[in-house]
Amino acid sequence: MRDERTREPSAGRYGGGRARRRGASAALALVGCGALLTAGCGGPDAQPWAGPGTSPPAGSPLAGRSGTAGPPEASGAPAAPAKGSVTVAGEVAKGLESPWGVAPLPGGDLLVASRDKGTISRVATGSGAVTQIGKVPGVAPGGEGGLLGLALSPSFATDRLVYAYFTTESDNRIARMRYDEQRGPGQQLGAPDTVLRGIPKGVIHNGGRIAFGPDRMLYAGTGESGDKGLAQDRKSLGGKILRMTPDGQPVHGNPEADSVVYSYGHRNVQGLAWDKDKRLWAAEFGQNTWDELNLIRPGGDYGWPEVEGKAGRPGFVDPVAVWKPDEASPSGIAWAQGSIWMAGLKGERLWRIPLKGETAVADPEAFLTGTYGRLRTVIPLDGDRLLLVTSETDGRGSPQAGDDRILTLTVR
Repeated sequence: MRDERTREPSAGRYGGGRARRRGASAALALVGCGALLTAGCGGPDAQPWAGPGTSPPAGSPLAGRSGTAGPPEASGAPAAPAKGSVTVAGEVAKGLESPWGVAPLPGGDLLVASRDKGTISRVATGSGAVTQIGKVPGVAPGGEGGLLGLALSPSFATDRLVYAYFTTESDNRIARMRYDEQRGPGQQLGAPDTVLRGIPKGVIHNGGRIAFGPDRMLYAGTGESGDKGLAQDRKSLGGKILRMTPDGQPVHGNPEADSVVYSYGHRNVQGLAWDKDKRLWAAEFGQNTWDELNLIRPGGDYGWPEVEGKAGRPGFVDPVAVWKPDEASPSGIAWAQGSIWMAGLKGERLWRIPLKGETAVADPEAFLTGTYGRLRTVIPLDGDRLLLVTSETDGRGSPQAGDDRILTLTVR
């Protein structure tokens, strides 16, 4: 049973010119989207909000983020170039402990969740100062569980609500808390209001990524908690991508009217992102053979545990790209500059998957291999800028002075 995977310690990172991992080259496979097209790729109904490639309304918590949730549209945009580039533009913060979820605030500062401490801190992007705003009650860290994904309400400018996905003693759940900046440091989070409970928990495979699509609905990637059968059980919330209202209720247009389940057959989803043509993408941990990048359609069965990677079998949706687990172990993803950018944990690299529509048009490229260790979260800003969060203090890395870090990247 594979989890987020521990890699062998390496020395000399940052100051000493850390040796890059040698090993075999990445075993990559690009999968044609014929199966996806046959299955009818799609997304939720389009909503009257910021369109692809535009800036959301002033004050929106998603300002600077790309994409909208909705059905795919024909795109006249050219394919992303086969070769790209990544430049580390600066270091936003350092010395973070087990950072996981990140939510950009209006104005540019960040909220960052500590998986193991169960706290949320505000990072001042100008100075790098880190100030704890509160602790989420009920968080039970352990293994891959704890305080995981963060997201801001689409109406954050007025309601000041912060959403969090976290592990308790009994389950994984999603709750929202009001952020009151008028209160003193460490006391600025209101009591949690649980919007969804009963997501299976385990030592491994807790999923944890949450994001509001530009349809203003809340999406969550969950894991099957080590119980493989849950991924195919449509009554279970484990091994799924969920879509719900901000109050945690099923959404009109979901595959089943009374269910928040949006897609199923997933092993452990930790990456969610929308591209400029309104398609939802997800990164998923495989077991021993293939990690996956999937294009998500409502009601799609992504195969686990019946298949891993490309199956070519009727009834299952094949991934768009796959990796050997040692080269990826993917967590967060973002869309920018015509490509999906995917953070690798055991792979210790940032992957670029160049796209045209629903298809990867060239082999994925790896950047920053071994330079910053395990990579957890990648956040789109505006245009060609990304935020990248390292994950060396998660119990599986080899933390060095300054870990963990948030970096600003310029990408092409």
